[in-house]
Amino acid sequence: MTSNSVSRPLNTANSSLVPMLIIGALFFVFGFVTWLNGALIPFLQMVCQLTETQALMVAFCFYVAYVVMALPAAMVLEKTGYRMGMVIGLALIALGALLFVPAALSREFALFLGAQFIMGSGLTILQTASNPYIVKIGPEESAAARIAVMGLLNKAAGVLAPLLFTALVLGDFAHISSASLAAMTEAERSSQIASMSNGLVVPYVGMAVVLLLLAGALKLSSLPEISMDDSDTEVADAGSVLQFPQLVLGAIALFCYVGVEVVAGDTIGLYGSKLGIENATSLTSLTMFGMVAGYLAGLVLIPRYLKQQTALLLSAVLGLLLTALIMFADPQQQSLSFLWGWAGFSEIPDVITYVALLGLANAMVWPSLWPLALTGLGKFTSKGAAVLIMGIAGGAVLPLGYGLLADNAGSQTAYMIMLPCYLFILYYAVFGYRLRRWG
Repeated sequence: MTSNSVSRPLNTANSSLVPMLIIGALFFVFGFVTWLNGALIPFLQMVCQLTETQALMVAFCFYVAYVVMALPAAMVLEKTGYRMGMVIGLALIALGALLFVPAALSREFALFLGAQFIMGSGLTILQTASNPYIVKIGPEESAAARIAVMGLLNKAAGVLAPLLFTALVLGDFAHISSASLAAMTEAERSSQIASMSNGLVVPYVGMAVVLLLLAGALKLSSLPEISMDDSDTEVADAGSVLQFPQLVLGAIALFCYVGVEVVAGDTIGLYGSKLGIENATSLTSLTMFGMVAGYLAGLVLIPRYLKQQTALLLSAVLGLLLTALIMFADPQQQSLSFLWGWAGFSEIPDVITYVALLGLANAMVWPSLWPLALTGLGKFTSKGAAVLIMGIAGGAVLPLGYGLLADNAGSQTAYMIMLPCYLFILYYAVFGYRLRRWG
């Protein structure tokens, strides 16, 4: 840790306000970069002429960075401190955005994947620094409220990102889908793809410039360095963090949750494009809108009206119900289209509506699961949190599984991959979180 660390939180409202605004901006960046994938995946499927499995490598390379770079990120923060770690994270994301320029001009899918991994790596450092920072910049008893505000900013960015991508990148090509490209002649298709790919250049250069300006402003800001050292979290010599069933099962549940969250957010555009929906790259915004609505409901209901485990149970049940509806819905039926007129979608099949509503089912899983998994860990809490973070790998693995199923059994049937995930979350909500010893 750098020598200018201080060991106390910023306890006054005035001293916490500026750091809150700065970290809030970073959480908005998290959401924007993360959920941009929902628009990018169907776009690259068209531009690079990919199968669904290949297209979902975009999500895999992004989320696998959380696993590969977790320990290096911690080492970086130990050397640089948390503020400089955030600066480095922003700079890495900007580098990944700039790599999109040669990738777009050459339409080399491997370059796109490399850019995604670099952006994911930058985001790993940024998240590793800013998540504990938001806890430490004010009183411990109000930390949950600060985290809730950050979560809303994250999801709000997720609503905006696909809409902005469609407007800036596709422009006059927003009506293009996989179905319409397949109907073109070879010459028309090549010309269309070249024009679409070139549309990535200016927006991604602009994104890189904004990120670098934000990194520079953060480096020059008055954001204080806060010590994360806590003697109470030193792990005892005896035992292992894996001795706690509620933690290990919670990490598996988190793996399942992040997997279904990414499947819901990142495949809706792919499926919509296959069904011929115009502006399909914007469909992720509908899933994110569901998450925002669920998040707001959770803030009102928990814990006054709902216990955390009850919210987790209801989330799992709703996820199972919606998954069943997705699998057996008529792709041509549009009885629920009226729900999305505000978003500019006039003809949305019900099956797409069910995928979007998964955002509502998923919203409260993360905030409900974490406290249940960490209950009773005592001095093992910090290591337990690290184990839970590894569950983010579900965002890399489950979408690939969906892609393999989609290529072999069809996109609609492929959503069955979510059934065992929601069943495990349901098990954890009913039984798993109660366990305190193995056997």
